[in-house]
Amino acid sequence: MTDLATVHVSDSRRLDAIDRKILTVLQEDASLSVAEIGDRVGLSSTPCWKRIQRLEADGVILRRVALVDQNKIGLGISVFVSVESADHSEAWLRKFADAVSAMPEVMEFYRMAGDVDYMLRVVVADMQAYDVFYKKLISAVPLKNVTSRFAMEKIKSVTALPVPPA
Repeated sequence: MTDLATVHVSDSRRLDAIDRKILTVLQEDASLSVAEIGDRVGLSSTPCWKRIQRLEADGVILRRVALVDQNKIGLGISVFVSVESADHSEAWLRKFADAVSAMPEVMEFYRMAGDVDYMLRVVVADMQAYDVFYKKLISAVPLKNVTSRFAMEKIKSVTALPVPPA
């Protein structure tokens, strides 16, 4: 039985406490210098840099990005879109996934278990922009049902994953 608290980086290496500290620091502020990250985790610059490089090579760190306030760039509406399909073929899924993945308004896209087949998190400027998105979505492939839920208030939103202890 696999211990769910153990993170496997590769067959030959597991994340240790220092790797986990580095991940926590980088998720808080990826703009820090390697020296600053090293100071926070108790390493000098070179070993810290090597660990970061290894975490990137192993695919643990996917990329480093800037987080942007969606409201300040005019994307004031967040919509959670539930999609049900009558067709569950591989060809339909491929076409649907390709179409949805190409839509820049879609921030997250999940295949679900339960009564909903797919869930999308969409950001748009206003109701008119959502209507344009909706029409594009429903014309991409045949869908059984689409339900839109509009967020009234963002209460919590984080990007940092809770890195489990070693």
